[in-house]
Amino acid sequence: MPRRPNRFGGGAQTNVNGLRFEQNTLLDEALQEIGFEVREYHVYNGDKKIGMSVPKHKLYTIFFRKVHIDYKKYNSKRWLPDECFINEEQKTAYIIEKKYQNRAGSVDEKLPGCDFKKKEYEKLFHALDPQYKVEYLYVFNNWFTKESYKDVLEYITSVGCHYFFNEIPLAFLGLQSDKS
Repeated sequence: MPRRPNRFGGGAQTNVNGLRFEQNTLLDEALQEIGFEVREYHVYNGDKKIGMSVPKHKLYTIFFRKVHIDYKKYNSKRWLPDECFINEEQKTAYIIEKKYQNRAGSVDEKLPGCDFKKKEYEKLFHALDPQYKVEYLYVFNNWFTKESYKDVLEYITSVGCHYFFNEIPLAFLGLQSDKS
């Protein structure tokens, strides 16, 4: 069987420090690459279930349906995260949006919307008992390190959202792999 290329970058040191994301990386694949097991959207560290990984529509059809939450009672539309990691131990939902650019474009106008979207997700996750905290984060490629993004990056932080370049530190998601 041919060896799969390492799309997660960085080698062992990166895996210790964070989940490396590339444009087409899925959260499930990144988690599995560093030793977690993902079965039917549930994430395990060894035999211990620690959370769920539910992208886009699966947030609603898998997670919210399971807990009998009808999003229409809280939001006027379904907001679709690129990825969502729900840390069930910490009662925290991590809404992950991946943004990759190699030239100026419409994504610039969307970035400040993190505050609004975080509040929309909070309406849903606060309906749970117990309530879940919501962390909204971007994973950017190096395009966004340009000086022209300084103001928007400051804004993202000022409204309680987060951003990372090319990876998400495991500690931020409340994760520690048995392999790390």
